[in-house]
Amino acid sequence: MDRAELARLLGPTCTVQENSAEIHVIEESNPKAFIKAFSHAIRGAGPLFLIDPNWGPSERKGLAGILASAENRISDTSRGWLMIASGGTSGKLKFVRHDEQTLAVAVRGFCKHFEVKRVNWVGVLPMYHVSGFVAWCRTAITGGTYLPWDWKEIEAGYLPKLNRAVDAAQEGWYLSLVPTQLQRIFSSPHAETIIAWLRLFDGVFIGGGPIWPALATQAAELKLPLCLSYGMTETAAMVTALRPKEFLQGRRDSGSALPHASICLNAQGLIEIDARSVFLGYYPEINLDQHFVTEDLGELDSEGNLTILGRHDAVIITGGKKVDPLEVEAVLRASGVFEDVAVLGVTDLEWGQRIVALYPKPITELDQLKLDKHLLTLASFKRPKQYIPIENWPRNAQGKLNRAELGKRIASA
Repeated sequence: MDRAELARLLGPTCTVQENSAEIHVIEESNPKAFIKAFSHAIRGAGPLFLIDPNWGPSERKGLAGILASAENRISDTSRGWLMIASGGTSGKLKFVRHDEQTLAVAVRGFCKHFEVKRVNWVGVLPMYHVSGFVAWCRTAITGGTYLPWDWKEIEAGYLPKLNRAVDAAQEGWYLSLVPTQLQRIFSSPHAETIIAWLRLFDGVFIGGGPIWPALATQAAELKLPLCLSYGMTETAAMVTALRPKEFLQGRRDSGSALPHASICLNAQGLIEIDARSVFLGYYPEINLDQHFVTEDLGELDSEGNLTILGRHDAVIITGGKKVDPLEVEAVLRASGVFEDVAVLGVTDLEWGQRIVALYPKPITELDQLKLDKHLLTLASFKRPKQYIPIENWPRNAQGKLNRAELGKRIASA
């Protein structure tokens, strides 16, 4: 597949000249407007930058510098012409280079792994993010249906109908949610209706962050076809995935590698990925090697199933002992006290780092007895020493928590 073929699949013909090297910046939160803008822009020969409309001054400043540099590099787009932002919420904006080849490989791998020829998707995640964008690509490349839908309407019980084709055995219907969205469904007054609708899907993908054990158990008890997976912007979305049948049988890992990818662990336990869907470098660099060493720690069982252990740079060292913040967060979530919570290590003169739990307002008073009961499952040095409410909780539309922003707020306080 070349760029022109992908353009044909993604939208109708238009007046843009195919040899135009103009730089296109697509900044749309409305799915229909995004699809229209992208379908036009892809017919040129210049680079395409996907922009989050919610970026603040810091990201905008970084973008301006990158675009100024791009003016001198517009001819270098034979490979890696699609720029998808990564790291915009971590303080350092980067653009990950993809193109029609990396996207097509990722789509074919998805179809083989889930044994479908036509992919249909209800899209509630933003299309300027890799999770929403690649979901649309899966439907366009396979001739399926993409239904953009407002998450708030789903939460309110206004649900799209999943129209099955005559040859339904050849297709699948899918949906992507983040863990907090699934949690909100379970507490919604329309929960019974929404849960019945979720059971109609061939797979409901959970991404944007790890699902905590209590939430996974509740989903399994309700017979929801969840798919836990692992992937990122750099890999054109998922490179491993757990099938719904495996989830309902009790598995809680991130599944095996999709057919187009190879996963291994290096001597430090970091996940390494080889795949033709791996990005082609951070703009403006170009790297066709497509071998990627992540910052994520993992475990592989004898059958090649991947379990994510967390980021190696997120470990908190307090009093000389290592603490995984995700482990502590899972216990705090299971207590039912918090709607959302994050655990960070802050500088402490005595212990090196002090464990602090942050949560969004408006909780006025914590149920300390309920918390203490659950915290007994953790060693004492892993338990938070402080609980701090935060205004304007910085979790974005695709479920990523801006831990760097939380760290800045704590530091300034």
